[in-house]
Amino acid sequence: MDRTGLFQGNLTKAFLCGICVVYAVVVLYPFLIMVLCSFKSTREIFRNPYGLPQAWRFSNYVQAWQQARFSDYFINSVLVSVVSLFGILLIASMAAYVLTRYSFPGNFFLQMFFLSGLMLPVRLAIVPLFNLLRALHLLDSLMGLVLVYIASGLPFAIFLLSNFFHTIPLEIEDAARIDGCNPFQIYHKIMLPLLRPALATQAIFSFMGIWNDFFLPLILIRTESRMTIPLGLNVFFGEFFNQWDLLFAGLTITIVPVMVLYLFMSKQFIAGLTAGAIK
Repeated sequence: MDRTGLFQGNLTKAFLCGICVVYAVVVLYPFLIMVLCSFKSTREIFRNPYGLPQAWRFSNYVQAWQQARFSDYFINSVLVSVVSLFGILLIASMAAYVLTRYSFPGNFFLQMFFLSGLMLPVRLAIVPLFNLLRALHLLDSLMGLVLVYIASGLPFAIFLLSNFFHTIPLEIEDAARIDGCNPFQIYHKIMLPLLRPALATQAIFSFMGIWNDFFLPLILIRTESRMTIPLGLNVFFGEFFNQWDLLFAGLTITIVPVMVLYLFMSKQFIAGLTAGAIK
């Protein structure tokens, strides 16, 4: 490669790295401001919102946890998110496997039926959902909320996992059948390990959407003891005064589980790619 081509290649890499740095700053700067404000008083937030705290007020986290009943809301959010995520991944992986690997009457209709769920926002069906849950006596219950999250998360999950199943060679299943594996063993022992990259991606998207959702709990949950964290943060908004210091502390607390899941699933994502390449 001549010097001109080498210079152009280095210039392109430097330009792309510069774009990545600018994007990282744009994304991380609001997060940094939120964390810094969580250690300030409300007066200091308005006087110096972008600077370092004059005194690091760790008591904001203790007050936010106690005043907003974060222990109850945190348990409810974890329970709803984990159960919903497990249901989405289990049902979507099994449905995508059957739809992509088996031909039967109505296969194309079922695929179009699930894909149609991507075109209809859940908020448009909130009135029928409300009436349905009330008729089933699941209104104002965590189980009803979980069922709605599972139903609303299945279309995209099936779409994503179906596309991933198409990339897996059929010869792997044929070899497993020759070894005596039944269809469920092929799904459980062969397909799921190869599906880990797609499962990790779907898990991150689904968990973030469920964990941060405010609309469905607001409509479907009435009892305070069953509320999730997004609803619990409303405690810091008063009619005449907002507790911004405790609000920023509460927001910082709510971000921790998402960050932990992302870091954990990132490792699983890389491990899944390596395992799939070796196999």
